Amino acid sequence: MEAGLRDRLYRDPTAKAGIVHLGLGAFFRAHGAIYVAQAGGWGITGVSLQSPGTRDRLQPQGWAYTAVELGPDGEKPQVVTVLRDVLVASEDRQAVLDAMASPATHIVSLTVTEKGYCHEPSTGRLNRDHPDIAHDLANPLPRSAPGFLVRALAARRAAGLPPFTVLCCDNLPENGRVVRGVVGELARLIDPALADWILANGAFPATMVDRIVPAATPADLDRLEAAAGYRDEAPVMHEPFRQWVIENDFCGPRPAFETVGVQMVADVTPYEHMKLRMLNGTHSSLAYLGYLAGHETIADTMADPVFARFVRGLWRHEIIPALTPPPGEDPGAYADALAARYANPAIRHRTWQIAMDGSQKLPQRILGTIAESRAAGRAVPGLTLAVAAWMRYTSGRDEQGAAIEVRDPLALRLAALWRDDPAQTVAGFLRLAEVFPPALREDAGFAADVTDALAGLVRDGARACIQGRVDA
Repeated sequence: MEAGLRDRLYRDPTAKAGIVHLGLGAFFRAHGAIYVAQAGGWGITGVSLQSPGTRDRLQPQGWAYTAVELGPDGEKPQVVTVLRDVLVASEDRQAVLDAMASPATHIVSLTVTEKGYCHEPSTGRLNRDHPDIAHDLANPLPRSAPGFLVRALAARRAAGLPPFTVLCCDNLPENGRVVRGVVGELARLIDPALADWILANGAFPATMVDRIVPAATPADLDRLEAAAGYRDEAPVMHEPFRQWVIENDFCGPRPAFETVGVQMVADVTPYEHMKLRMLNGTHSSLAYLGYLAGHETIADTMADPVFARFVRGLWRHEIIPALTPPPGEDPGAYADALAARYANPAIRHRTWQIAMDGSQKLPQRILGTIAESRAAGRAVPGLTLAVAAWMRYTSGRDEQGAAIEVRDPLALRLAALWRDDPAQTVAGFLRLAEVFPPALREDAGFAADVTDALAGLVRDGARACIQGRVDA
């Protein structure tokens, strides 16, 4: 069956690996890699920073995999052949650095999740106390994504090569500027002259990425095998919609992204804010509240009319009033499109999957909107309830008392903040400077509102709290 997948490959022998991608998870393979493949002429060397699982599943298939579009009208598979190799950093860090430092590499792209940049989400600055950063300062073979970027750029400078473009594809506000700052700060701690060279010659274009990519299940693999006639151990599942907005600021060659639907713009910020707040903000809100209410997926949550009204109310009353949309974009129409995407029954995007790493996600997805709205005198009861639901979720117990596996870099600290008194719990959470901005940490009214919301969640449950709090 593996040979069946290989037999379907079409390989362009001229497409060398001009891109090294750090964090070869399902999202990039269902989004950025497809754009690169369609643009033609470029190959990708993928890098798994920790686990060899993706490499081990792809290698017998000649690095090919199937991307399956999940639409209301059925499933549409396509074989993607843009990968040229997959490295595992935990096995051979030097091999990763060599690939990044190769003269053939012009772009290093990343999807390492928010926590992978070893920064403080509330400030965007490098977290110098992060254990991986401490390691990377003392060792030439790095562990962290910023460490790999800095050490590979140092190797290029020493070899007389120009820097590569760093293309962040994670959901960070102003992600290019954040990564530029983190890389510059780490480089300066290692070698100030290196930092000056990177900042003067490198490029860190900001991007906005959008496609819902649920985790593939064993049933998905079996269904694909039955339909396609071959066994793929590493397929990716995705919705029909996709969007990629990139600032046109590269320091070397790049694929012809504009020919395959990528929006090349001068400033990605308004696109990013609209997506982070309207999509990611409501995705997280539905994930925490929906999970607490017993809903397995976002589609299940949207099938509950109470939650459907709630999310439309978030868009209309709390999120859109805090936005400056991109030119020509209609936030109301975007909200309608999001509602349809969320309700797509073919997309089994699990609430627990979206709920991961909330301490890293909430600052840019929800807290920024809350802080701006409160400063402007606008009430945000629904988003405040979502913050309380995150706190409730991190207790490690759901509404029925069953254990929750909380996946978050601050999981142990968050669990230790729980008290019987909701006011004490909220006070502890609001002292987390790496999560909450000063404007919210010092806002007594916000603390009171979150306390009231948390008390309601503990007493009445998520679904009951939603009713009447925000309505479309």
